[in-house]
Amino acid sequence: MIQLGVNVDHVATIRQARRTFEPDPVAAASLATLGGADIITVHLREDRRHIQDRDVRLLKGMVFTKLNLEMSIAQEIVDIATDIKPDQVTLVPEKRQEVTTEGGLDVVSYKKILVDVIKRFRDAGIAVSLFIDPEEDQISAAKDVGAHYIELHTGNYALAKEDAVRSKAVEKLQEGVRIARQAGLRINAGHGLTYHNVGCIVKSLEVEELHIGHSIISRAVFVGIEKAVAEMKELISRYSLEKQLAGESVR
Repeated sequence: MIQLGVNVDHVATIRQARRTFEPDPVAAASLATLGGADIITVHLREDRRHIQDRDVRLLKGMVFTKLNLEMSIAQEIVDIATDIKPDQVTLVPEKRQEVTTEGGLDVVSYKKILVDVIKRFRDAGIAVSLFIDPEEDQISAAKDVGAHYIELHTGNYALAKEDAVRSKAVEKLQEGVRIARQAGLRINAGHGLTYHNVGCIVKSLEVEELHIGHSIISRAVFVGIEKAVAEMKELISRYSLEKQLAGESVR
């Protein structure tokens, strides 16, 4: 069964808009876990626009499933991560002016730095995932620098308006999965996934984890976090079952 990672950054975004103490992303993580989240994901950005150091430290103490810390390779953030020791870090590109992460990490260009950073994490017993585009050179480089996982960037699929463009994006992701599997990498996926488009990804890709944030938190505004997470979990389970039954019918 594909595991669901729930990103609670947007709860912190609301809090930081007023520079107050609520809503608390740590409380949100607890409710998400009750709703069935297998993983709690937060992104500690260099500019601290939403998640704060305090949040990560508290989450480390209360998340009993898996804590995944998204982060850049900035020295300050690497130091914090190796001190707190989340279960997993996902290294992502980060630009101060962007609204959200706009593309995959350029592993090829940052290969030398990543080798050193990933060694620090591995020595600390922290699993490492790289958020990358489904490109063969990036996947091969991810293997070379010592990553345990890759998280394939599903943004091009999620943003596609035309069926042909969407289908091509899925094919690209499938090819990325194939290459990563041959390289011995474990595979996750995420970015831009919603209740409306997650089905195709579940049915088309063999991945371990899906990381979803904005859509779940948006739904939670109306139904609560616990129910919003449970609804996404139910969708993933349903599509996984449909995929399994389709495979059995083919055989």
